[in-house]
Amino acid sequence: MSERLPVKKSSRTAALPDRAVSQEAATGGAAAAPLLRARVIAAHGQLLRMRTGAGEDVLARPPSRDCQVVCGDYVQCEFDARHEQLRIVALEPRSGALYRSNARGKGELIAANLSLLLIVVAPLPAPDFYIVDRYLAAAQCAGIRAAVLLNKAELAIDAAVDRELRAYTALGLDSLRVSAMALTGLAELRTLLRDQTAVLVGQSGVGKSSLLRALVPDSSPSVGALIRDDEGRHTTTATWLYALPGGGSIIDSPGVRDFAPAIDRLSAPALGFSDIAALSAHCRFADCRHLREPDCAVQQAVGGYLSARRYESYRRLRRLYERLQSAQTSVPSRRRRR
Repeated sequence: MSERLPVKKSSRTAALPDRAVSQEAATGGAAAAPLLRARVIAAHGQLLRMRTGAGEDVLARPPSRDCQVVCGDYVQCEFDARHEQLRIVALEPRSGALYRSNARGKGELIAANLSLLLIVVAPLPAPDFYIVDRYLAAAQCAGIRAAVLLNKAELAIDAAVDRELRAYTALGLDSLRVSAMALTGLAELRTLLRDQTAVLVGQSGVGKSSLLRALVPDSSPSVGALIRDDEGRHTTTATWLYALPGGGSIIDSPGVRDFAPAIDRLSAPALGFSDIAALSAHCRFADCRHLREPDCAVQQAVGGYLSARRYESYRRLRRLYERLQSAQTSVPSRRRRR
């Protein structure tokens, strides 16, 4: 059922089809103004831009300041005559939600109802594969399919980068090489994206917005959605959802310098590392953390099946996971009365 938001004390119908639905059956009285079902495609402060089933873009306001509605959400709205604008009154159940941790370890929702996470890297800036691994862990634990996408393939690719990309392929992940500038590899990418709801994530400067323009030529974020970074390049500062010409949709998210998945969304035994999860079945202890425990199959595989870099990536996330867990469970000290 749709999640009723705390804006009114009347009841609503449950999940709605892609059209407006009368409230008469829900209220048992005379027909009221119909609810409008729409999908959130962007946020503008206290206004949300949404797209209806008829393909129209409309603006609506959230029910309250503390209600988190994000790009990709499906919502139901009604017209607020007092403020002469649409107001969200119900949030439909989410699937494939991507979360990150804030500095206090609390989960922050980035986008919802995703079926594909596209992690973009490039020869320049130098790829941070520890960030890639953390995105992969978040996707694995959220049940979202993930793929690694190398953009700027027209540039020389370092042997170490090539080795990491091949390692992801060996894990069973899709690994594509494209060039938004030279327009190569886009046909394969469009095939991967067909009928998906995908989100582009990755470091700043890898060319996510350039990829978006190659895939959706008429995409152009509104004024204020772009700023210039330290090197004078335009970079995205808001999350937008666009319809793909071949079917499906794609979300362009701001670039990051770091990423930490929400710890309460991670699977504790392997933290979303599929290769470590497979090895952990052979560990001596069922609750092995794969750090210093004896007879640990994961530690024994380092340098062979499991690369030292990939294992170090797991160790870093494990330490972060335990530190943020500790921060969440610690009780703040009480002030002594004067």
